Amino acid sequence: MTRMIARYEQLIANGELREDRDQRRAALRLDALQKELEAERPGGLLSQFFAKKPERARGVYMWGGVGRGKSMLMDLFHDTLAIEEKRRVHFHAFMQEVHSMMRAWRDAEPGDPIPHVAKDIAQDARCLAFDEMVVTNSADAMIMSRLFTQLICNEGVTIVTTSNRPPGDLYKDGLNREHFVPFIALVEAELDVVGLNGPVDYRLDRIGDMKTWYAPADDAATAQVREVFFRLTDFDPEDAAHVPSAELAVGARRELHVPKALKGVAVFSFKRLCVEARGAPDYLAIARAYHTVIIVGIPLMGPENRNEAARFVTLIDALYEHRVKLFATAAGPPEALYQAGDGAFEFERTVSRLNEMQSDAYLALGHGGEM
Repeated sequence: MTRMIARYEQLIANGELREDRDQRRAALRLDALQKELEAERPGGLLSQFFAKKPERARGVYMWGGVGRGKSMLMDLFHDTLAIEEKRRVHFHAFMQEVHSMMRAWRDAEPGDPIPHVAKDIAQDARCLAFDEMVVTNSADAMIMSRLFTQLICNEGVTIVTTSNRPPGDLYKDGLNREHFVPFIALVEAELDVVGLNGPVDYRLDRIGDMKTWYAPADDAATAQVREVFFRLTDFDPEDAAHVPSAELAVGARRELHVPKALKGVAVFSFKRLCVEARGAPDYLAIARAYHTVIIVGIPLMGPENRNEAARFVTLIDALYEHRVKLFATAAGPPEALYQAGDGAFEFERTVSRLNEMQSDAYLALGHGGEM
């Protein structure tokens, strides 16, 4: 099998990747990890010299802005790793599976199900590769520290994961975060943290030929933003019915249902965000958790929609200040959305922001803190 670093070099030679110092550093670390894991396999070099099981290979936590090549490197690592006991899975899907396994063990016998779940997972995977580690709800936060301590320290599983955030920013400001802090300490103690924040946003290249604002909000517009979603997430369009959802913690012991959420991309209807009673905490949680938001069905609003218009202003402010990329289907251009009614004059600032958010300069900004 071709080694990871050789495959990476070939992609650069073919012009499919540009030279990137951070990417190369991560690729070299992952290549070294491959060698460790392959040396430990049955019949490998270490197993020939040591009767007892060798020490677990130290994992890797890759983090960085959107489109910096984290998922690409993860794919290369997993594809070229020459062991059978490996698994690559999106983190959200993995946690859903964990919850299901915990319920099954609780039904089977009393007591703590987490050691049983960790042992079951470790039976088939010496190396777990997660894409897009993100924590958006208190249930996952409560589980993760204990589960991953069992997997890493007791079962000897090597973890490789990607995230848009450094470990210390995971589940930032989340409900009951104190229960999650030991997980951050575990990651920093047991995994090598590798940052990827080079100058090239490769994911942005995928949508470079697509608009961000589609009007009117017809079937053609829906098809366009659907294409945006699949380009950004690498999800198979043929499996569209199984795009995962999420529960996003918004504070005060509340959670917001996200109908479609994958790899930092969230899809909402205008009705869910602005017709239902929402406030700044909801919108700030969305802006912090997702680098790209797709909103479908934005209507033209009049004086009778002043509440919806006010919520929309607060939503756009949060997305803009956190440099979130916005794709939308709407009944008209931004200038036509709310022309008369309470706050119509103030709405002009939102129009200006919506137009700026369509610009190349805005789309090139990294997701993060206020501008």
